[in-house]
Amino acid sequence: MKYNYHTHTFRCHHASGTEEEYVQRAVRGGITHMGFSDHFPFRFPNGLESSFRVSVSEVPLYRGAIERLREKYKDQIDIRYGFEMEYYPEFFEEMRQNAIDYGAEYLILGQHFLKPECYPDALGSTWADKPNEEISTYASLVVDAIRSGAFTYVAHPDIYTYSGDPAMYDREMRRICVAARECNVPLEINFLGIRTNRFYPHDEFWRIAGEEGAPVVFGFDAHEVADACDDASREKAQWLVDTYHLNLQESVTLKPLK
Repeated sequence: MKYNYHTHTFRCHHASGTEEEYVQRAVRGGITHMGFSDHFPFRFPNGLESSFRVSVSEVPLYRGAIERLREKYKDQIDIRYGFEMEYYPEFFEEMRQNAIDYGAEYLILGQHFLKPECYPDALGSTWADKPNEEISTYASLVVDAIRSGAFTYVAHPDIYTYSGDPAMYDREMRRICVAARECNVPLEINFLGIRTNRFYPHDEFWRIAGEEGAPVVFGFDAHEVADACDDASREKAQWLVDTYHLNLQESVTLKPLK
């Protein structure tokens, strides 16, 4: 494995390590193509800036650090600058334009919420307990995000917790996999889920992805410096690829913002 485009830093307030420490770890691990994708900075209309995102005021520091490292390590590794972002229909065009204004080279979709955090009736995170019928809301958000053309790939698409009717899970997750195949937007096998023994990767999701032939990529989802090259989790990821006959991509093609 020579690439990873899912990297966080201390700037998102729930990870640790500087940009340069991640780059140095990646280089030592043999990574040749690396992307930073910290959580997207956004100030909602009510003034809220969520505590798990890069602060809007820190964007120039985040971008500047990555651009300096890109030049410093240019003979060792290709470094790209992006964000992990949710798809919120009511704010999407503003968020996309902000990403363009920030100079982002790519976005990955990380749909952690069903409604924007600024709403008092927000439905909560996609991995918390919630009514099972909301799985269709999650699937629709992800499908619309894929079809928007803004996202390079979908991080942890199997993050939605579900214990209801298996037929409903199959139907809604299959919608995501079909959209991914039709739009050639890869789905990520998330190494953070593997190394911390979370409920994802979800085998049933990857069974469906294999049946639909959806493109698949690996992502470290690094939140600590050591995770910037996570060979230990690859065995389980490769097991999923082999077991479900997944359409694993050998590289990631970044989708420029427009």
